Amino acid sequence: MSVMLGTQGFRYEVVEDWAKLPPGFLLDADVAAVGVDGNDTVYVFNRGEHPMLVFDREGNFLRSWGEGVFRRPHGLHMAPDETLFLTDDGDHTVRRCTLDGRVLLTLGIPGKPAPYMSGEPFHRCTHTALSPKEEIYVSDGYGNARVHKFSPDGRRLFAWGEPGTDPGQFNIPHNICCDAEGWVYVADRENHRIQVFDGNGRYEGQWGNMHRPSGLFMENGRHPRFYVGEIGGGMAVNYEVPNIGPRVSIYTEKGVLLARLGERPAGLEPGQFISPHGLAVDSRGDIYVGEVSFTNWGNRYKGKPFPPGLKSLKKLVKRG
Repeated sequence: MSVMLGTQGFRYEVVEDWAKLPPGFLLDADVAAVGVDGNDTVYVFNRGEHPMLVFDREGNFLRSWGEGVFRRPHGLHMAPDETLFLTDDGDHTVRRCTLDGRVLLTLGIPGKPAPYMSGEPFHRCTHTALSPKEEIYVSDGYGNARVHKFSPDGRRLFAWGEPGTDPGQFNIPHNICCDAEGWVYVADRENHRIQVFDGNGRYEGQWGNMHRPSGLFMENGRHPRFYVGEIGGGMAVNYEVPNIGPRVSIYTEKGVLLARLGERPAGLEPGQFISPHGLAVDSRGDIYVGEVSFTNWGNRYKGKPFPPGLKSLKKLVKRG
């Protein structure tokens, strides 16, 4: 029996074993991010032996790449020209790649982080977005509290942000996107909010009503919806608290909540999430959810083996 999530107008069928891997391949690691191109081909950026796994929309395996290049995959942004901006927080870099893995541009110095909380790029950068003029925004990240803006050819223009909880400050800027009008949206994870800025980094507002937003995907168009992966409780005292995630939530462009997908604490049963970390939506409205399930489970149950059935990728098929 299939599992359904959501309510009227936002109903999704959960497909947990969507990805069909060839012999010898395993998806036994975190899926940090997911992207979808114009043909609904799906790019799964993961922390396993083959960092990029590529599938058609039915889940048939097409190819893999990135072996020996990426240290710790974290973010994926599909650019309008269908190049991929791939953020590696373990290598402190952003690489722009073709769909078959050829590197076109590298931001940051591989393996050399900027000093912790220095504000200089990068110290465990997390994600990337493009302005309407193809300027590059990078959220930075775990070892900084900063957003950097670069020219399309990789020249650093300016940056904003500092540690804290006030408007314009960050406590793990974990994800970022930019709309057609140039507004910049930053998932400020440990401040439990999305902050909104203009293209020059001026604070314009924030959205609340979310818990540890990690994944952030924006639809195309004039009035896009936003899909937010909330990773839920992060301490022993709130791991099992209901109704704070892990889940996927859908918002309007003004931050009005439309739907929640997933209401129970983390678990292995079909339809439950562990730690939604990266999201993408295809042309039919289906949602691909990458989860850092192995990291989350290891943090919660230190020293214990991973349970059978632990998964890090789901497809949610839109049913109405």
